[in-house]
Amino acid sequence: MQPEAPAQPAFRDPDQPLDKRVDDLIARLTNEEKISQMLHACAPIPRLGIPAYDHWNEGLHGVGRNGCATVFPQVIGLAATWDAALVKRLATAISDEARAKHHAALRRQGETAQYQGLTFWSPNINIFRDPRWGRGQETWGEDPVLTGALASAFVAGMQGDDPHQLKTAACAKHFAVHSGPEKDRHSFDAVVSAHDLWDTYLPAFEQLVREAKVEIVMGAYNRTLGEPCCASRFLLIDILRERWGFSGHVVSDCWALSDIHNHHRVTSDPVETAALALKRGCDLSCGCTFDLLGEALSRGLIAEADLDRGLARHLRTRFRLGLFDPPDLGPWSTLPEKVVGCARHARLAYEAALRSCVLLKNRAGILPLRTDLRSVYITGPMASSFEALLGNYHGVPARGVTLLEGLVAALPEGVRVDYRPGCLAADAKRNELQWAEFEAARCDVTIACLGLTALLEGEEGDAISSGSRGDREDVLLPAVQLEFLKRLLDRGAKVVVVLTGGSAMSLGDLTERVEAILWAGYPGQEGGRAVADLLLGRASPSGRLPVTFYKRIRDLPPFEDYSMRGRTHRWFEGEPEFPFGFGLGYARVRYGAARIPARVNADSALRVSVEVTNEGTCAVEEVVQVYLADYRMPDGDMGPVPRETLVAWRRIRLAPGKSRRVVFTIPPSIRKLVTPEGARQRIPESFDVVIGAASPHPRAVELGAPEPVRGRVAIKPVGGFAKGRAVRGRA
Repeated sequence: MQPEAPAQPAFRDPDQPLDKRVDDLIARLTNEEKISQMLHACAPIPRLGIPAYDHWNEGLHGVGRNGCATVFPQVIGLAATWDAALVKRLATAISDEARAKHHAALRRQGETAQYQGLTFWSPNINIFRDPRWGRGQETWGEDPVLTGALASAFVAGMQGDDPHQLKTAACAKHFAVHSGPEKDRHSFDAVVSAHDLWDTYLPAFEQLVREAKVEIVMGAYNRTLGEPCCASRFLLIDILRERWGFSGHVVSDCWALSDIHNHHRVTSDPVETAALALKRGCDLSCGCTFDLLGEALSRGLIAEADLDRGLARHLRTRFRLGLFDPPDLGPWSTLPEKVVGCARHARLAYEAALRSCVLLKNRAGILPLRTDLRSVYITGPMASSFEALLGNYHGVPARGVTLLEGLVAALPEGVRVDYRPGCLAADAKRNELQWAEFEAARCDVTIACLGLTALLEGEEGDAISSGSRGDREDVLLPAVQLEFLKRLLDRGAKVVVVLTGGSAMSLGDLTERVEAILWAGYPGQEGGRAVADLLLGRASPSGRLPVTFYKRIRDLPPFEDYSMRGRTHRWFEGEPEFPFGFGLGYARVRYGAARIPARVNADSALRVSVEVTNEGTCAVEEVVQVYLADYRMPDGDMGPVPRETLVAWRRIRLAPGKSRRVVFTIPPSIRKLVTPEGARQRIPESFDVVIGAASPHPRAVELGAPEPVRGRVAIKPVGGFAKGRAVRGRA
């Protein structure tokens, strides 16, 4: 009689309930083994056949820091697409490559190292409140509604739709109120009002937790309202766990726990920090401190139950990813390695780059460039810059098309094309001679590729050319670039500016002198091809700004002030250079009569519509936007009132001469404003509904946006109205 095979442990049995598997594994571990799993780089446990696993991976706009990968436009550019369906497709491509690379590493090494796992610390959903923040390029812009919608689509594409296994685990970061300055991020206390916290800083996090079911939340380096974010009872327990019902795990930002004793000075030593963070809801540490949890146990600062609770939370994520299952189990294990950097993903990167570029100015229709051009001069430090494609947190594409390469390849033979960089990105030239400005003046058109790279803006240790640890000091372009541009214009060159960079930027007084401006963000590996096709009219620009472009930095409050007053399209009272939501195309689009009810019950959805017509000769993609503005509040309501609120949008395609009626349903919840105490329950008496191609600032129409339509809506707080007539509004 053959002896029976030993029973498979419950944690190895995919048919067992998840909680039983987690509990079984924890019960088999010694305290030393448990602590070995509490930092991002989890040690192997050979006696149980568990390989090493590293939680740290990056995937903001493509699998990062792990060799070849498709590099899509940086996130701020993806936000400029205003296209949630595209974002989900793109995130699906990223997670395809992530799975293929992960399983290739497992087959080759038997374990995975840093940047080879399936836990991705993306997306960054901090609100881009101030253009000086160098990491704003990683975000989805300045608006909490746009951020929540696009980031939710990203999470859906990353985590997949299989009911039994996560494709990858996405992470909402940095929780919370984390948006610069970089040089102070390890020590500052973000003091915000309850209104701003719940009106601006937390809504996207709440949406990702409650609706998108994001698996991971990362705590920020800073303090918020006095508590270190990675050890904040208010953020991690009261809000995240108890109010929002978060069931995933919390990870610290990297080496953030050391800030608690070294800079925030909340604890006296690293052991106290480890105990405080664990008990306050941080389940996994990146980089440090949780290796001292054994001493915290021996000193009685934590109980074993505290250790088990944190361990169980991130072990659940590993189980949900299939990391304790047979390697061929689940729908993702057979993705071939050839999916990495494949032609289909390159086409998607090109599509995203096309939709992300924003045409800000086009005097006298100089764009698209006319077909009878005889000569084109290409210049500027970003023309041949590979860095200008990438932004930060990127992989390495199998190919990358610079702006220069894209333009040279697209311009037909017979057109004379010349190129010189003309100036450096930020440093003054040392040679007093300069030929580029003379050559440019002799050509029909000069394409000046200016702007920034992630060497000049980004995270504190990456932006090695920044004197402010990655932040910017001004919205103006670097002085050497502005001086070069001025010399080109003074010589009589007809200049089209292509701007790279991840934030609002200004040409100052030179804005009025250039012929056209195309903001390309960091357009990814296919950026050169996309920009060339847009300039030559093979496609019509359709990106819309996800941030306000300010004229002067002095128009903004101090960078260190976390109040939202005077910031973003919702609270800025000045005149922007280019408003939020703005962007031009190559065809005239008209917004016709709107159907906007004159009144609606407070608890009823508001249905509005507008007819949009393409009056041009080329197809366009129009981003139809809906805002609430000019709120009238009940007597006695003294709470803050935003200038406007984005509530809905839709990207549509229109052939030449075609019209389409676009319908929106605005739920009652989004019409409510936040009280000074932080509750979203203030009901306006009335407001304007504004439907157009940009935020409802008069500046947008001055710059060439179509005239929006507008209608006034009254709200009855209790009960209902009789059915009212619709009004047909126009600004």
